[in-house]
Amino acid sequence: MKRVAMLLVPLMLAACASTPTTTTDTAPGTDFSKYRTFTWGDKPDTGNPLAGQRIVADVNAQLQAKGWTESDQGDVTLVAHVATSQKQTMDTFYTGTRYGGWGWRGVGMGMGSAQTVVNTYDVGTLVLDMFDTSTQQAIWRGTATATVPSSTKAQNAKIDAGIAKMFADFPPGSAASK
Repeated sequence: MKRVAMLLVPLMLAACASTPTTTTDTAPGTDFSKYRTFTWGDKPDTGNPLAGQRIVADVNAQLQAKGWTESDQGDVTLVAHVATSQKQTMDTFYTGTRYGGWGWRGVGMGMGSAQTVVNTYDVGTLVLDMFDTSTQQAIWRGTATATVPSSTKAQNAKIDAGIAKMFADFPPGSAASK
């Protein structure tokens, strides 16, 4: 059992250190240079109001760093959604001989043992959509997906990292995105 724990610790540390997976998509032909203001249509409902406030603050900070300002009647309307789901992995550890106990005569089957450990974890996904306020057409979508750590500090770090990565090449077509 000690060996199993020693094998699992590096895997858990690697999972904690991983950055969120992000994707972005842009409506073809969208000229982002004409947008300078934004407003929130729907803020994320996370089930945890503090996490929702952090997401809004991070998105606001990213857009403001790009020269955009928040306004009641923004050029762009933001809509954010958060979803979580549970995933499972199974790890099987074997003990005994390399060939499962087979001897040279094919006897000894059943020697050794196997232990399977089921790991259940939460995966969170943030979806942020941007709409041209005047036409109500979607112009940009960003998603960030990551495992949800149990500690608040680690959750905040994942939120920060996911949103920063999502906006790394924003706005599309700018010098920052080339």
